[in-house]
Amino acid sequence: MSDFKLIDYLVFASYFVVVMAIGLWASRRGGGNKTTEGYFLASKSLPWWIIGSSLIAANISTEQIIGMNGTAFESGIAVSSYSLLGAVIPILITAKYLLPTFLKLGVYSMPDFLSKRFDTRVSTGMGVFWVCLFIFVNLTSILSLGAITLESVMGIPIVYGCIILATISAFYTIYGGLSAVAWTDFIQVTVLILGGFAVLYFGLNVISDDTGMWQGAMTLFERQRDSFHLILPADHPELPWTGVFLGGIIIAALPYWGCNQYIIQRALAAKNEKEAVNGLLFAAFLSLIVGVIIVIPGVIAKETILEQITSRDQAFPLLVKEFIPVGFTGLIIAALVAAVVSSLNSLVTSASTIFTLDIWQKLKKSESDDASNVKTGRIFSAIALLIAVIFAPKIASMGALFSFIQEYSGFITPGVLVIFILGIYWERMTPNAALAVVLLTIPISTMLKFTLVDTAFLNRMIFTTLAVLVVAILVSLFGKQSDNHGAQLVTRARKNIATEDVGVNVQSDGALPASSASRQTLIFNVGASACMAIVLAIYIVFA
Repeated sequence: MSDFKLIDYLVFASYFVVVMAIGLWASRRGGGNKTTEGYFLASKSLPWWIIGSSLIAANISTEQIIGMNGTAFESGIAVSSYSLLGAVIPILITAKYLLPTFLKLGVYSMPDFLSKRFDTRVSTGMGVFWVCLFIFVNLTSILSLGAITLESVMGIPIVYGCIILATISAFYTIYGGLSAVAWTDFIQVTVLILGGFAVLYFGLNVISDDTGMWQGAMTLFERQRDSFHLILPADHPELPWTGVFLGGIIIAALPYWGCNQYIIQRALAAKNEKEAVNGLLFAAFLSLIVGVIIVIPGVIAKETILEQITSRDQAFPLLVKEFIPVGFTGLIIAALVAAVVSSLNSLVTSASTIFTLDIWQKLKKSESDDASNVKTGRIFSAIALLIAVIFAPKIASMGALFSFIQEYSGFITPGVLVIFILGIYWERMTPNAALAVVLLTIPISTMLKFTLVDTAFLNRMIFTTLAVLVVAILVSLFGKQSDNHGAQLVTRARKNIATEDVGVNVQSDGALPASSASRQTLIFNVGASACMAIVLAIYIVFA
């Protein structure tokens, strides 16, 4: 057994010193943490490689690593569909069909888009829902998963683990804003991927009795053949093939990657459209790697330490504790905890952006100066972390936290998908229809949860989406008609015409000359096609 030794503590502490120093440096560069755009959008200066790595770092926190390995421990590698169909494909769709519209409109947040397309009722309503979701579901769950890691490997009680993680997060996210988060994410995702491969190497080497990683992989496949199927029966409680392939997982994933402030905020902070789109393409490639390294350890744990695991969320931490050598353990746990902090930072920054710019300013009914906005954002960030610390220990005792996050996030995502897709591509959708979707999505999701108790939540999300889609169409066609200026604004932005009416300048918005734009489109299409071909090949091999 590999307990934490002195060298592990030194590696752990050194890593955090480096990451926090970079976070503070990034937050101070150019005085970016003192203005509204600097604090909430990193002064719109992020390059593609920072955007792509930051997207993945935020996404593969303990919510992914511990949660997906726990699900793989129980159900096999089918959970990697969240990284394949649930990440690669939605990221590419977002880059091609959603993000350019947001950038042409010059929006700073997702509620800001809803305000431009519909009205303040819709934007404020969705803003409140998002803030509540970020704090009471995402923040608390990620914080509790990080605390579980500290308890499993270092013996720190969950309550103290929550306090430690929240304190570290507060150290530079409250001060530095998005810039600090994004720049530290590049280091964190690099170490996380390397650490993931290290866990694979040492775990598979144990299975092969030190005869090599490849032999270990072949042995694992033979002994756990039933765990290596990406397609599960239609009656599977979490990952039925119907929910995965008939839309449920896309319904969950497309709003997450394309309409979620927590994720898309990085792309909105890009230098220009080219950097934003390339950043998402880079994130899609990274998701292919993530789809492998964050599920196979769960199957390794099932093969090697099954009798030690009482809750599936213990699979990855105990695997690290059992088989990773001294020194590597400190680095891997540091990367995991840093990823927790990264996700906490991202969620806090996104929640504070929405609260400050889309809720608080609307309530005040007046514009605030930079100093006031930054101060409000920092205060709200502190409050959000405090709430998460209070609720996280209770969430930690539930187990199956990855599924908890997916299911309860899914209470709102069907409505988000309908509002954004119809809002961008159907001019006749009215503000009243969007408001009806906002108000009815959660009640319909709740009703279906208690009436279709034996139906997997991915399948329930399909029914919820169809229901709110019908509501949106009926209200738009037969309800009170309103001024469609917002619809026309979005249509002109999407078609890249009449840009003076959109309110942005083509050059400053990052638009490219015709030849450059054509070349950029070709690069993206080739890269996207390669990603989709790899996804298809994986499903064929491991059907």
